[in-house]
Amino acid sequence: MRPAAVVGTGQTHHAAKRLDVSMAGLCREAIDRAMADAGVDWPDIDAVVLGKAPDQFEGVMMPELFLADALGAVGKPLLRVHTAGSVGGSTGNVAASLVQSGVHNRVLAVAFEKQSESNAMWALSVPTPFTMPVHAGAGGYFAPHVRAYIRRAGAPEHVGTMVAAKDRRNGALNPYAHLKQPDITVESVRASTMLWDPIRYDETCPSSDGACAVVISAEPTSGPAAWIRATALRTEPTTFAGRDQVNPQAGRDAARALWKQAGITDPLSEVDAAEIYVPFSWFEPMWLENLGFTDVGQGWKLTEAGETEIGGRLPVNPSGGVLSSNPIGASGLLRFAEAAMQVMGTAGDHQVDGARVALGHAYGGGSQFFAMWVVGSEKP
Repeated sequence: MRPAAVVGTGQTHHAAKRLDVSMAGLCREAIDRAMADAGVDWPDIDAVVLGKAPDQFEGVMMPELFLADALGAVGKPLLRVHTAGSVGGSTGNVAASLVQSGVHNRVLAVAFEKQSESNAMWALSVPTPFTMPVHAGAGGYFAPHVRAYIRRAGAPEHVGTMVAAKDRRNGALNPYAHLKQPDITVESVRASTMLWDPIRYDETCPSSDGACAVVISAEPTSGPAAWIRATALRTEPTTFAGRDQVNPQAGRDAARALWKQAGITDPLSEVDAAEIYVPFSWFEPMWLENLGFTDVGQGWKLTEAGETEIGGRLPVNPSGGVLSSNPIGASGLLRFAEAAMQVMGTAGDHQVDGARVALGHAYGGGSQFFAMWVVGSEKP
């Protein structure tokens, strides 16, 4: 594979309802910022890759068709990606592969969700033939996995509230974040309403309208670049005998492949910042273990020790993460873009000092789809 780099990133201001723009306008807000950041114009883009979560979330089937003009894809290859909540990450990986393989020299990746157009909670709660019905949205599905993790790891109750308080404080440093709560505390999170035991209201991701775009190029443009050192995609069925939904095999396999490709043997020591898909607070320690940053049962100890704070050993979600902004289709690409921004040194007030290697991570479905990449400041 030839080298490829993120040379521009852009995102919208995320909010519960972006009534000021259409879906096309939402996408263009992110795209225009990404292209300006990269210093490129439409003739410089060879192809467009679009990602979003299930079409039920807006009630528009195959929106990529009517969005082609707004995406600048008329007369160019346009590819739609869909891997549930991980789709933003998968979109970034597909776009990267088109450049790394030599198919295109410069690709625009964009992902979006305009949840105010519909109701994702109930779109996720429709009983489907031959699969488990989920009648209480994503939180009702994942709460039992969180309870199982707490039991298996012997984790104390306050760890989840620590993650929520940290990520929301980080979100207050991010001008694009949906939720900005600089004064949030562990105590205030603990006092919030219990939604799905043990997940409280303030430990839950918001429902956001938003979009994210990145420009991936075979050669740097006018500014800094985040070189893509490794990518990984893995999937497993939602249900099968003996499946471990607390520590999914697909996630472990993807992480092992990612670190091997990136030449990383000790992720905790070699990664400077991590943007991990954490829609409910307890998924931080769970995914720290799944990704191989810690041994099984030890992820919560890293969180409790404050090592995932900005300034800690492994800053996790310095942007505020999914707990601060959650336009579902774009949430994974936001993780990837924010990782790129860290190594490009363009993250602003939530910049991690000296970040040279960063992880972008996304998962989706019933913890069955995984997408990851590692970016670095140096050309591989």
